[in-house]
Amino acid sequence: MNLLFDQNLSPRLVDRLEDLYPNSTHVRDVGLDQALDRAIWSFVAENGFTIVTKDADFGELSVLQGSPPNVVWIRRGNCSTQAIETLLRRHQEAITTLEEDTESGIVELH
Repeated sequence: MNLLFDQNLSPRLVDRLEDLYPNSTHVRDVGLDQALDRAIWSFVAENGFTIVTKDADFGELSVLQGSPPNVVWIRRGNCSTQAIETLLRRHQEAITTLEEDTESGIVELH
């Protein structure tokens, strides 16, 4: 599964989670760190990524546009990169299953 980490998440997650989510990247690394949500949404859809974000707008886009692309919506306030990494590791099965789920298109992590 290829994840695209949104600008509100640390770029360090790419390397820290490479063992579980190889071929993942950060919006900064693909020139989208200043892009509007719709541009990121289009990139994700065209390139087979799942967006990982803390931004509610991507959840709304998922409801309005449907999937793919899929969204991993992290529903936590301010927290460390380590806490985000732990959350993504703990919920690997739900994230991986999301790719096969043609109905929901979104998984919320608390």
